[in-house]
Amino acid sequence: MEKLLQTGNLWLILAVVGVLTVPGQAQAFDSMDKSMGSLFATARLTAQAADSVVQITDIRLEVTETGLQILLETAEGELTAPTTSISGNALIAEISNATLAGAGFEQFEPTEEIAVVQVTELPGNQVQVVITGADAPPMAEINSTTAGLALNLTPGIAQAGAVDDPLRLVVTGEEGSDYFEPNASTATRTDTPLRDIPQSIQVIPREVLEDQQVISLSDALRNASGVQLTQRSFGEVFVIRGFSNPVTLRDGLRLVQPGNTDVGFQEISNLESIEVLKGPASILFGAIQPGGVINLVTKKPLSEPFYEVGVRAGNREFIEPRIDLSGPLTEDGSLLYRLNAFYRRADSYRDFETDEERLFIAPTLQWNISDRTDLTLSLEYADEQRPSDNGLVAVGDEVADVPFDRVLQELDDIQERETLRISADFEHRFSDNWTLRNAFVYNRSDTKEAYAPSFLSPVDPVTGDTTLNYFFVDPSISETYELQTNVVGEFNTGAIKHKLLFGADLFRYETDEQGRLDFFNPIPFNIFNPVYGTVPRTDPSTLNVFVDRSIQNESLGVYLQDQIDLSEQLKVLLGVRYDTIENKTIGNPAPGVPGDVTTQNEEAVTPRVGLVYQPIEDISLYGSYSRSFVPNTATTVSGDFLDPEEGEQFEIGIRAEALDGNLAANLAFFHLTKQNVATTDPDNPFFSIAIGEQRSQGIELDVAGEILPGWNIIANYAYTDADITEDNNGNEGNRLGGVPEHSFNVWTNYEIQTGSLEGLGLGLGFNYVGERIGDNANSFNVDDYFLTNAAVFYKKDNWQTALNFRNLFDVDYIAGTGGGRFFVSPGEGFTVIGSLSVRF
Repeated sequence: MEKLLQTGNLWLILAVVGVLTVPGQAQAFDSMDKSMGSLFATARLTAQAADSVVQITDIRLEVTETGLQILLETAEGELTAPTTSISGNALIAEISNATLAGAGFEQFEPTEEIAVVQVTELPGNQVQVVITGADAPPMAEINSTTAGLALNLTPGIAQAGAVDDPLRLVVTGEEGSDYFEPNASTATRTDTPLRDIPQSIQVIPREVLEDQQVISLSDALRNASGVQLTQRSFGEVFVIRGFSNPVTLRDGLRLVQPGNTDVGFQEISNLESIEVLKGPASILFGAIQPGGVINLVTKKPLSEPFYEVGVRAGNREFIEPRIDLSGPLTEDGSLLYRLNAFYRRADSYRDFETDEERLFIAPTLQWNISDRTDLTLSLEYADEQRPSDNGLVAVGDEVADVPFDRVLQELDDIQERETLRISADFEHRFSDNWTLRNAFVYNRSDTKEAYAPSFLSPVDPVTGDTTLNYFFVDPSISETYELQTNVVGEFNTGAIKHKLLFGADLFRYETDEQGRLDFFNPIPFNIFNPVYGTVPRTDPSTLNVFVDRSIQNESLGVYLQDQIDLSEQLKVLLGVRYDTIENKTIGNPAPGVPGDVTTQNEEAVTPRVGLVYQPIEDISLYGSYSRSFVPNTATTVSGDFLDPEEGEQFEIGIRAEALDGNLAANLAFFHLTKQNVATTDPDNPFFSIAIGEQRSQGIELDVAGEILPGWNIIANYAYTDADITEDNNGNEGNRLGGVPEHSFNVWTNYEIQTGSLEGLGLGLGFNYVGERIGDNANSFNVDDYFLTNAAVFYKKDNWQTALNFRNLFDVDYIAGTGGGRFFVSPGEGFTVIGSLSVRF
């Protein structure tokens, strides 16, 4: 496997060094009917243009004697003639068979007569050019050049008595995006419109995160249906569609090994969006739990200078100064950069004496080697400390009746962690139809110091007495390496269109773990009347070794996927993947278990098939079948590993777009099962058998977009019926722990569009989570909760300020119970965050 990894790195080097740039040519055309001559030119260019999608590789502005020239350059292929319209002082031209090679283009005041030029990509392979005049809409004449399309602009003449309202520009690219993102890559590893994906996927764009002033991933994921926080101790752990431990990706690459919940507290300040894919996704990502995938998409360098400086502050002494800088490093724009950095500190929202602190820096460098070849290098570094918070406990059939900010351990318990992520993304476009992509990532997590309590006895429901032992984690390092290489090609077989994805990925995870525990000195503790400072901070080397082991995980996956357009209305998605995995544990996995080398080898084939029918352009009816698997680490009495856990999902749904694509809704019905769940062997209780089965089924609704100019909304509802259908531990028929039957979330805001209060806005949101069962044994219950959130903001020119309120009425609630009776995570109380930022 190490040789395979080395070979994978060689693939990247050869791809970068050996790429040849093939020069191409294209034609371009006009956008405004200025005169009869330009009409004839437009008709001629339309007749000559091909129907295939053409990529615009560069956009340039040149000042001329008569006004301004906009050059849209292409590598090859012909563009269709644009349709044009006038709105206020803006001339709008839309090209129906074009895409942009990079981010959108925006230039303010290129001349005195032109206020702004914007070029953006629209859904359905369209590119829109908006030229806004200072006093009147400009006039344009079409000219074809050897490199592309030239729009020659001359200033318009303001007309007296004009009644058209001026066009309100929606700033794109650097300024943010709408609440609805039309495309996603997580579901297919290709940039695919959501309406063409036969599986539920929600995209939370950056504008939502900014409007809500979200800091934690758990708060961000409230914007997606069926996602719940289940644990918050050494990191945030979630359930999706009733199943825990969904894999967390960063730019489509893993952070930890399959089944590992130790992903820490993921940073979201440098994210462009969050994509949540529901249901099994082993076809693309290998060994994962069947609930789904959370993909964190980071910000990329911009082709135009962008500088933002901001600060956030709030209650509990929260403070966060930050910067976001981007732009070209060279005159020709071949070298771009982006830098995100901040420092954050706050008091714990519980009564810990340990502060929360994080230093984060994320530089990115993009080298546009040619118009067909790009290489992007990224680094993320974080150094943080926070309380080692195991939360509250259950007493009887409910959470202990104590203040939710009470600490049931030492007040100075701490966890410190340092993380480093380095990635390289290489892409070469052989033509408009064939692309090679290669991505490599290295993750390192360095746990410096951590103390955490362990409850040794149940809590006396009358007196509140219990006993603790303290667990000390020695400084340790975990590392992951992943290499993805794939080829994407578009071609036709007769009238049938194909988008083919073929690729392979290599993954390696390794860590050394050593934990120490004082077995023989239990510490008395009373949850109703705690006495702190009784736990001696002795030299950890004098404590008993609890766990001392090394873990290595290696996997290789090969996959093939075809997105097939049988017609304009009927689309098929087919895919299959083969995985081989080797898990190796060296040392004692638990106290009293002798050290040894344990090796587990597994293989799996996972398919996916989906169908999309679009009776009209804005409606998609879909159905899909998908599978997943995860190696099972439990063993039988004979010492054999159990068969892998297997997930299987049937899903049908409808996706609709309205209001010219500004508002979208997705309604999904799913039936999801997980089999081969480890259960206790009734004849040998120290071993397991794989007869467990868990089932989750339900309905999910997601709505996002713009209802009216300035009025945005993102909302969701989920009904989840999650049960244990087979079990020999007495849990058969029980509900899955931590999964509410009903939950809904809504956030909406409105920004005044005109008048003296233009830029002033208000936001309002609600979060509801229904009653939950605390654990799979159904031994305790957790109440439902309803939270209210609000915001007021003001935007003026290049600066904005906001005041956000979360949990406005300071409701006590339980956020998650994934750790069982002794790891119940209380939610955050009333929180206020003020923010101020300037962009220039």
